[in-house]
Amino acid sequence: MLKPRAFALMAAFVIASPTASFACACGCGVFEIGNLFTDQPGGAAFLEYDFMDQSKNWSGPSRAPATNNDDKDIRTSFYTLGAQYLFASGFGVMAEVPYWSRHFATTGSSSLMSFDHSALGDIRLTGAYSGFSEDRDTGVTFGVKLPSGDFAYPNFDRDTEIGSGSTDITVGAYHRGSLDAMGNWRYFAQARYQAAVLQHGGYRPGDELNGTAGVSYDTGRIGGIELSPLFQVLGSTRRHDSGPEAKLTDSGYSRIILAPGVDFGIDSWIVHAEVDFPVYQNVIGNQLVASTLFKSSIAYAF
Repeated sequence: MLKPRAFALMAAFVIASPTASFACACGCGVFEIGNLFTDQPGGAAFLEYDFMDQSKNWSGPSRAPATNNDDKDIRTSFYTLGAQYLFASGFGVMAEVPYWSRHFATTGSSSLMSFDHSALGDIRLTGAYSGFSEDRDTGVTFGVKLPSGDFAYPNFDRDTEIGSGSTDITVGAYHRGSLDAMGNWRYFAQARYQAAVLQHGGYRPGDELNGTAGVSYDTGRIGGIELSPLFQVLGSTRRHDSGPEAKLTDSGYSRIILAPGVDFGIDSWIVHAEVDFPVYQNVIGNQLVASTLFKSSIAYAF
């Protein structure tokens, strides 16, 4: 039976992202939550691709005139290579190495300018413990985000750099279980808090709380493929950035997202895809937001 949250990289909660506190003040952390540990000893390797096009200016809970924001578009492709392993003791480890490709359009000296930059992002290392019960369906997480990403590209603002330049710590918890005796209906929930403890260059990203809750249904095997549609509600809140290089009045937000998706299981492989639709966004000042977010991954369990 396919266990949809065991390896599928539900980048959500933008609760994140998928969302950890990337330098992007508008909510790149949406792609960073949802990668739950397996419930059986063993490991998994995964490759994730996500896409977000922030092209609409937003202020408070509604859309605002584009003329109120010098920035016009932040379009990013996120690539993440990672692996996790759960030991028989219930302790687990995970490493995620991101690579971003970003297009940034902004006005300067009254003319529109655009820049493209690709670089290594901030590496994330996470530990977990799920030995509270034999089914390992409940766990706590703790981790660190390293300042490995490029935060000095001259044509980007600090809140649009690929790296934040900060060292962050994360703490979180997750739980999953069955809703019926057969185990076809499953539920899952996860939350994570992230805060910068070291900063560089006068910029500290705002503390962030991300979470997700959802249900999935195992339809069984169809033509050799195990299919599991799922639905999530994602939520996140982030305080404004701080420091002399931060945009104090144009950073920080709260958001709720609806995210339908599907998992495909083929032997030890799991493919995940979802589309996220923000239904509530409340930002401080003027910030660019995306109307739709796309997430996908492929994982191999061993």
